Amino acid sequence: MSSPASASPRPDDAAGSQTRQPGYEYPRDALIVGGGLGGLFAATALGQRGWSVRLHEQAPDLRMFGAGIWLWENGLRSLEAIGVLDAAVFRGQRMSAWEIRDHRGRLLRRRETPPYDRLIVPPRADLYEALKAGAKQAGVDIVTSSQALRADPDGTVFFAGGSSERASLVVAADGLRSKLRESLGLTKGKRDLGNGAIRLLIPRLPGEAKDVAEEHWSGSRGLLYNPCSNDDVYLCMVCPQSDAEGRQLPVNKASWSASHPALASVIGRIGSEGRWDNFETVDATRWSAGRVAIVGDAAHGQPPWLGQAANLAFANCLALAEFVSGISSIERALRAWERACRPVTDHTERWTNAYGRVVGMWPESLEDVRSLAVGAFVRAPFIETMLNRAQRSNLRGLLSRPATHGMTRGYTSE
Repeated sequence: MSSPASASPRPDDAAGSQTRQPGYEYPRDALIVGGGLGGLFAATALGQRGWSVRLHEQAPDLRMFGAGIWLWENGLRSLEAIGVLDAAVFRGQRMSAWEIRDHRGRLLRRRETPPYDRLIVPPRADLYEALKAGAKQAGVDIVTSSQALRADPDGTVFFAGGSSERASLVVAADGLRSKLRESLGLTKGKRDLGNGAIRLLIPRLPGEAKDVAEEHWSGSRGLLYNPCSNDDVYLCMVCPQSDAEGRQLPVNKASWSASHPALASVIGRIGSEGRWDNFETVDATRWSAGRVAIVGDAAHGQPPWLGQAANLAFANCLALAEFVSGISSIERALRAWERACRPVTDHTERWTNAYGRVVGMWPESLEDVRSLAVGAFVRAPFIETMLNRAQRSNLRGLLSRPATHGMTRGYTSE
């Protein structure tokens, strides 16, 4: 891992001198901005395909906030394709179903997760460490304490302190408030959704053998109970941003127990940890400008109602690496990549927000109405198809193949 002082400049004529491939218009060198899940995945996938990759992270080290993370089939297959799946989920809990229950404990929805449609929930830190190890093995040069301020479509990135670097490909993985996306004029709209969540881990008790994700609703407060290892349970506690007691840190256990009395023993295990995050959504005009691509939350930030944000980022970053490695023009490759991947991503974002409107933001006086609405919403067969399109997408010819320098063939998102 490098610091800014030790990171050497990469002149245009030398940056890809050892990675230029016959028939390509550019040396195969890439700059990744952002050392989160999407940035590390993109860096690894490119490095495995023969690219010279440098990743810039503004924090002084690569560190991931705790709690758990949902990995659906599309994300699991993507992680498998870059060889980090086993390390990412070695402690994770394989879920048999996802259930939604109302304030009376009534089952409103049960979504099964058979072997061909998996949901595994590991501690987020395990996934992050696996991606860090994958990037290191792929030869990625990681530069910390390096803040990127803006980018030009020609592949030049400008950093705090006045330095700049240029590469054939720039991948902006710098989050919902992406400076690079803003500098390129790719932001169509951003929206605060009015609610948010506290996410944390609590100890899993001996004999607490559950493999079902349980989503409980009481008024405008939701509590997701999800075992994510032999030792940990992942809790996600959702409420409106205006709910001062609900978003209080450390968690106001008395207030949450009053909302969810059946879960009081679970809530009682909460310690002083936890972090509040607002739910926001981002809509980009395009996913690229010239030689700069935006990925993950920078391109399609969305709330976690369907647990697809990271999974979509992984699938889209894997496709990105395939397209730019198989098409001889960066600009053409990025346009083809967006055409292939964006329909499923935009669909998922729309249905994530629709689901959030149905289950969230209901006052206590209308809880029974909410139960009827949720039940009617999820019983319709086409609704199930719409909600599950991303994880059931058929990525033919992409995720089943190892890293390759060849042309991308038959990538479809259905």
